Amino acid sequence: MKNIHSSSELKSHSIYWVIVGVTFLTLLVAAGVRSTPGVLIVPFEQSFGWSRAEVTFPIAINLALYGLCGPFAAAFMERYGVKKIILVALSLLFIGTSLSAWMQEIWQMTLLWGLVVGVGSGLTSSVLGAIVANRWFKKKRGLIVGVFTASGATGQLVFLPIFAKIISAYGWHMVVWSTSLASLSVIVLVGLFMRNRPSDAGVLPYGAKDKPSEVENNSNINPFLSALNGLKIGVRSKDFWLLAGSFFVCGLSTNGLIGTHLIPACMEHGIPEVTAASMLAFMGIFDILGTTLSGWLSDRWNTRWLLFWYYSLRGISLVFLPFALDSNFLGISIFVVFYGLDWVATVPPTVRLCSDVFGKQSGVIFGWIWASHQLGAATAAFGGGILHAWFGNYTFIFIFAGILCATASGFVLQINREKKPMTQSM
Repeated sequence: MKNIHSSSELKSHSIYWVIVGVTFLTLLVAAGVRSTPGVLIVPFEQSFGWSRAEVTFPIAINLALYGLCGPFAAAFMERYGVKKIILVALSLLFIGTSLSAWMQEIWQMTLLWGLVVGVGSGLTSSVLGAIVANRWFKKKRGLIVGVFTASGATGQLVFLPIFAKIISAYGWHMVVWSTSLASLSVIVLVGLFMRNRPSDAGVLPYGAKDKPSEVENNSNINPFLSALNGLKIGVRSKDFWLLAGSFFVCGLSTNGLIGTHLIPACMEHGIPEVTAASMLAFMGIFDILGTTLSGWLSDRWNTRWLLFWYYSLRGISLVFLPFALDSNFLGISIFVVFYGLDWVATVPPTVRLCSDVFGKQSGVIFGWIWASHQLGAATAAFGGGILHAWFGNYTFIFIFAGILCATASGFVLQINREKKPMTQSM
């Protein structure tokens, strides 16, 4: 009997890590597909004769939808279930990437990579990780959010050198076929193993001793109205604007600026595309460490001060970047390590702050805060292309982004200020 009980307990515990694994892979692949245009900018310019501004416009739409879909994704997940929404999202990624192998005009790139892939990746943004972590984990929630955030950010970076090598050897068409195949593979895994809630698997949230008081049935409220009601609650709060404003700068300074423009900037300084893409991949590796550690710290320390240091150090590194590109290999290597550790370390403490301030409404409201993040990313992606055309280089853009990060570090100290002690216990 004891062995049977132990086997049953082990099986019930394994479901948590199966859900974590499937969610991790979903976020990894979806983010990798979304970021693929970053390595296709120069090949598209060379193949179709498009300008930098023309190529970055669909990317800006992609990034904006990646964020704007977040609050609606959260509401749809509440209404129809996480599993169904993930399957729809991955199907859109598969369709958008596979059809792009035949595109010839810029409007086709805008439709496929901007709209279709943008919506698909938006439905599997960081909101997915926040919802899964909040539903399935009572203990170690900050750590799990950190792991999910790291998977999404790493997916944006780690595949880029592989794609760059594929482009060099076989052309860009092979890259889009590779991304479509990856999307299809994860569809199968989600269909087989994903569950909507712990109750679907007959377990409680990890670390919980009693059944959650929240209603476990899907809400019958219209998902669009639910998302808009979340926005209505958020805009009345000063903390919402502080969180959204600082997260706007976060998106602007990471996947909008560095994720989109670092490879072209490196190529302008004589660094080969494969080497530049490898730098982003190494950032992704260090991001796993930095963001997972940030999640662990978010369970223990004042999240406002964590965000203050993250934004301050990121600002310093961006101001340093133009000099690193003009210096030797050591300078750019220091930037890669330093920036990689801080890439999206801001997400776990932001999720924690949002949960502390807004409670049960935090899922949808964080979706809107994430939308602000991606609007910042879209601004940097397209605005960076325009400013590059004006100035002829990226120096001003990188330094200005560093100044914005310093400003955001001041914003975050005002969030939920009267309610948070200097440290938190588990």
